[in-house]
Amino acid sequence: MEPILIKLLLLIPVAYLLGSIPSGYVIVRIFASFDVREKGSKNIGATNVTRVAGPMLGLLTLGGDFFKGAFPVYLAVLIAHPSPVGTGFFVSLVAFFSFMGHLYPVFTGFKGGGKGVATTAGCFFILAPVACGASFLIFLILLFIYKRVSVASMGGAVVLPFAVWVISGEAVISICALVISLLIVIRHGDNIKRLLSNREPVIWKKK
Repeated sequence: MEPILIKLLLLIPVAYLLGSIPSGYVIVRIFASFDVREKGSKNIGATNVTRVAGPMLGLLTLGGDFFKGAFPVYLAVLIAHPSPVGTGFFVSLVAFFSFMGHLYPVFTGFKGGGKGVATTAGCFFILAPVACGASFLIFLILLFIYKRVSVASMGGAVVLPFAVWVISGEAVISICALVISLLIVIRHGDNIKRLLSNREPVIWKKK
């Protein structure tokens, strides 16, 4: 096996472990001295951290979750360049396992993970930056219209695989984006139920 492929294979568990770091839990525990999993929606993501601990800690959580995706994928791209045949698959696996680490973190017993939106943004900011930008634009538009992070997150996630395919034409990366997109929507199951019953909170309200 090519040495480059061996390095990429070894990076996959590293990406999972990095993705498993529960940024929101750690940040809130350090700076606010409580367990974010016991308040609000009980989610460790940036949205719940913002609601229960304030926008500053929410931004720190967002940055931490973004970094968890961007850093291992950046390393994978560096290792794969100049890329022999097949490295796109392994780089996509690095992105996928970073995402899965956030959803099912080993450090919390595979429970209590987030929805993976910020970590996905970090992954595809490196893998497909233009497509990631298009997805983020849709996120902002939907957030402005509906004022609900869940709607914006799902909309951005659904657009991502199509944007990757149209802009890059990379089949493997597009499939990776599609699988991640589906998992993000599935993770928003409770949000979908609240949206259907008109109980989903808005991110800001007019005074």
